[in-house]
Amino acid sequence: MTVGRERSALIPILQRCGVPSDGVLVVHSAIASLSRRGFGAEAIIEAFRDHLRDGTIVMPTMSWRGVTPQNPEWDELQTPSETGVLTEIFRTRFASTRSIHPTHSVAAWGKAANALAARHHLDNTPVSANSPYGLMRAYDSCIMLIGVGLECCTAIHLAEELVAPDVYLRPLNPGEVYRCKDRHGKVHTIHARRHWRLDRDFPQFGPPLVAEGHMHTGEIEGCRYALVTLNHLLDKVTTALRADSKATLRQDARVA
Repeated sequence: MTVGRERSALIPILQRCGVPSDGVLVVHSAIASLSRRGFGAEAIIEAFRDHLRDGTIVMPTMSWRGVTPQNPEWDELQTPSETGVLTEIFRTRFASTRSIHPTHSVAAWGKAANALAARHHLDNTPVSANSPYGLMRAYDSCIMLIGVGLECCTAIHLAEELVAPDVYLRPLNPGEVYRCKDRHGKVHTIHARRHWRLDRDFPQFGPPLVAEGHMHTGEIEGCRYALVTLNHLLDKVTTALRADSKATLRQDARVA
């Protein structure tokens, strides 16, 4: 597989933004514009693996549209990702594990993959302290957004859940039970609370993070990207939520 073009486009960005080769990189993506320019999904992933040779790559493989209270079956190997073609190719061809969760699973490859995916099913919320997003706070972790912005950044839900769970999460419904089968055939029964569908404004956190040097933005052949350090992002959001429990919502949605 030839990864020269993808490597020359992506690795200098990772290096310039200080993504360590032994760190954790979360990738959110919409690569249609890059695909039209000849970038291959597999070659993009190989470029990430080349840089994160001693680290870990994580991609969201969410399934909240297809796995519902009316269709409560989830399978680690069979349930497709609903978060873009890159994540599905990563999940099926590269990842060594996938966290056990009916709606907000992630697929992971690399040194810390098993550790990050091991405890997601232990809590009843989508992005809890035991989720990969919570566990990766103990690592040197960065988030890269390609073709999308902070509006797609799942990690921000972690701060919402920890600071103001009753604002952002539906009450626990004892009847909402999911059967999640892992790759070894074991079925985990999960009572899961879902997020309220609220009018959020995650991009508001971008400009101050850029000004502070914790978020870098640019373009790859016309496709926008952003790269932000996880802990700086979560610290920024957590501080805002402690001052105003509805801080991640749009201004006109905070009144209710």
